Formats: sequence, structure tokens, C-alpha cells
Amino acid sequence: MQYTKLGRSGLNVSRLCLGTMNFGVDTSQEEAFKIMDAALDAGINFFDTANIYGWGENAGRTEEILGNWFALGGGRREKTVLATKFYGDMSDKNDGPNSGAGLSAYKLRRHLEGSLRRLQTDHIELYQMHHVDRSVSWEELWGGFEIAQQQGKIGYVGSSNFAGWDIAVAQGEAKARGHLGLVSEQHKYNLLCRLPELEVLPASQALGLGVIPWSPLDGGMLGGNALKATGRRSAGNQERIEKLRPQLEAFAQLAAELGSSEDVVALAWLLHQPAVTSPIIGCRTLEQFEKSLLAVELKLDEATLQRLDEIFPGPGGAAPKAYAW
Repeated sequence: MQYTKLGRSGLNVSRLCLGTMNFGVDTSQEEAFKIMDAALDAGINFFDTANIYGWGENAGRTEEILGNWFALGGGRREKTVLATKFYGDMSDKNDGPNSGAGLSAYKLRRHLEGSLRRLQTDHIELYQMHHVDRSVSWEELWGGFEIAQQQGKIGYVGSSNFAGWDIAVAQGEAKARGHLGLVSEQHKYNLLCRLPELEVLPASQALGLGVIPWSPLDGGMLGGNALKATGRRSAGNQERIEKLRPQLEAFAQLAAELGSSEDVVALAWLLHQPAVTSPIIGCRTLEQFEKSLLAVELKLDEATLQRLDEIFPGPGGAAPKAYAW
């Protein structure tokens, strides 16, 4: 496994991040334990989750599974750089009028305590805002994060689904307080979704954030099975597949020429992007996890990267030169 710094922090994380969104939903606790054990064995030390995973009435279930795994001992917790997120509604009646999605110092404190309890730990290395909430001041948020850090409950702060200007404002407010600020931005980024190259990636690089791409396979569209779609797929997905068919077929041919598969090539492409720290691999099975490891070993030359740009064109670089002089 390869490692890199998480943004401008001194924390070393693996180049692949284990996503746990399926744990407790499509993946049983038993299978999740196998995947997490295999991840540590493979050198992956970076695990990502969120308080709402498990979804709906089962929100928090995924964190509980991680907590049960940590409780097995054997250095599992100590070897893991743990990241979780807050923003969504946890359906806690005790929140009263403060229920619902959003950010606040109140939610930060209550949701952090809930995550720590479910995860059976006393600290979280990376605590992330799952979405931006522009109705809340940065004075309030940074004040809440500073308290949690002083208490030793969190190490670093990250964002997710922020615009480039949100990142800039957050970092400016943090600097004014003498605070390190954000060290990461978790964002949707893949060969079919390259809009972040306009603003989010340049802002992250300039302001010291490592980008953690979620949905690196675009919900399976880049996983190789889209062209083998069955009747279970929604009409909307089928329409998109047909629209993308020429690109997906060209992509499949390129992957075959490389002696690889589409999913591995898609992950490897992300690892070649300078702003990217660790793509999130949201596997459902141990087999899927093991296959994802091949991405770290796959080196793409300039000719291959150019062909991928031709198949899946980006916005043309960063703003404003992507659309202006």
C-alpha cells in the first residue's frame, strides 16, 4: 500500500480509503468484519463512515458495526485512521426543534457524542461536515470544533460537498482564528463527473486540503456492469446507459487493452490526479474489496491518460481559463 499526507496535516493515510456506507445495509456485520480485517492486512488504515449510514430508522447502524469491530481488540482501533461525518437528521426525538439536517455547534456536540458512543471510541481522527450549511456562521462552527479538539475528541476537521468558495471562506475564517482549518474535502469526483476540476480541486490544492473522492465509479456506471444492465435497473438509469454507451464501450476496450477492468482503471485514474488523497472504495463484498486493491498497482502513462480525457472530457481545466481567456 502507498501512503500520503492528508492535506497539509502531518497525518499519513493510505491511498485508498475504505468506505463503509454499505455495512448494515447490503453488507452483513460478519462480511463487514472480513472486509475491515482484509483492509488492515492490505495496509489500508483510512476508514470513512457517517452517522446517518444505515439510513432512516437504522441510522447509526454502520457506526455500530465499526464499534463492534473495534471492540474485538487486536489493535484494530489503534491501526485505524477513523473518519466520520455529521449533518443529516438522526431522527432523535430529544433534538426537538433542532432536528433535521444542518450544521450548528449544538449538532456538532450532540452528534459527535453519539458517534463516539456507537463507535466505542473516545476520539475520531477526522470529523467531517457532510454537507455545507450556509445559514450557520463560521464563528459558531470553528468555535465548536475548537472545543472538541481541545477535549481530545477529534483530531482534524474536514468538509464534504463544499463549493470552492465555501472552502476559501472556511479557510480564511480559520486563519483569522489561528486555526489549522480544513484538511480535506470529500467530493463527488470521477471520470463521468469532472466539474470539480473547475473550482473545488484548485481551491483544495491552493488551501491545503486533500480531496477524498466519493462515488469513484459513479454509482457503478464505471464498474463494467452498466453495459450488462438487467431489467432491475430503473428506466432513468437505462436511458443514461444508452446515452453513454459509446463512451462506456470505448472505456471497456481501453481497460481490456491494459489487461485490467473498468473499475480498476477508474480508481487508478483518480490516483493519478494531483489533488486526490484517497478515493473511497465502497465495496459490498470481500471480493469487490480485493479487486479494488489492484488500482494502486496500475500505472497509467501519459498516452493512456490522454485517451481517457478523450473518452471522458473534463471541463477544460480550472476556471476561468476553462471557458475564458
